[in-house]
Amino acid sequence: MLHFSGDRLNELFHSFSQKKIMVVGDLMLDRYLWGSVSRISPEAPVPVVDIDSQSVRAGGAANVSANVISLGAQSIPVGVIGDDEAGQTLIQIFNEMELPVDGLIVDSSRPTTEKTRVIANDQHVVRTDHEVRTDIYKDIQKKILEHIESHFDADGIILEDYNKGLLSPGLIHSIIKLANTNKVPIFVDPKFTNFFEYKNVTLFKPNRKEVADKMGVHLNVETNLETVGFELMKKLQCESLLITLGEHGLALFESDQSMVQIPTRAKRVHDVSGAGDTVIATLAVAFVSNATMKEAATLANHAAGIVCGEVGIVPISQDKLLDDIIHDQD
Repeated sequence: MLHFSGDRLNELFHSFSQKKIMVVGDLMLDRYLWGSVSRISPEAPVPVVDIDSQSVRAGGAANVSANVISLGAQSIPVGVIGDDEAGQTLIQIFNEMELPVDGLIVDSSRPTTEKTRVIANDQHVVRTDHEVRTDIYKDIQKKILEHIESHFDADGIILEDYNKGLLSPGLIHSIIKLANTNKVPIFVDPKFTNFFEYKNVTLFKPNRKEVADKMGVHLNVETNLETVGFELMKKLQCESLLITLGEHGLALFESDQSMVQIPTRAKRVHDVSGAGDTVIATLAVAFVSNATMKEAATLANHAAGIVCGEVGIVPISQDKLLDDIIHDQD
């Protein structure tokens, strides 16, 4: 396990506040209904949830931006919302977090992606989704790209793909070309549809299931992980690959042909929702703050362990991350 000195941690965390990360991806509104269950419905064998309260949070790519600013860095969110109540709520949340909203492009032809989770007795009971998953129209893609080009002073770019239609192949290629031309690190959190469109990026972060499905293999941590990982790196021509492995932690592959497994730091798992958002945000902020990729991945692993212990999507804070690392090393 990588060990951080106190001076190294202070150096990295101090640098966070000087960095800016652009987050381009599928914005979502996460709505929560909190309650308790004490009986089963007489109409069907399902629990009846007595709702006590409701709350809303930034989800998807919006949660990635929330994690970036919670770590002390700046964020430029870019994505699409609908001309609806959910979109206005998301703008309000961004205003409260002091996130810029000029990158939230309104598309009246589709709703704001909204997920509603019912939580009863601290358990996730059911989720409903309200969304359209077709690719955004060409005129909206043009507005997105123009906004990215006009704000190209970021230290890094995260592409957060949830297969909700924002990141089409053409837009993906344009953003990667722009980033590489300007020597800006680009970090990708992919999903199934456009998996192999993300070539020549700084870091590619799929999960175990996504790798197994797209590579057509049964991915076994003990037998073929290393072989499959480097094969995927070659296919994507990426500088680094980070595969999230659930209870097995993370596996980091780098261009020097090194591979290291980082065991999970989760001490208790209440909810894995949003853990991937936390990983990519923490890694990107740390890397542009002059962390090595191994250091960045180690910090991201600690951050994921913390948020998995929370119920619902909660961004990582710099103080909690620092305390967790110091306590763990002690």
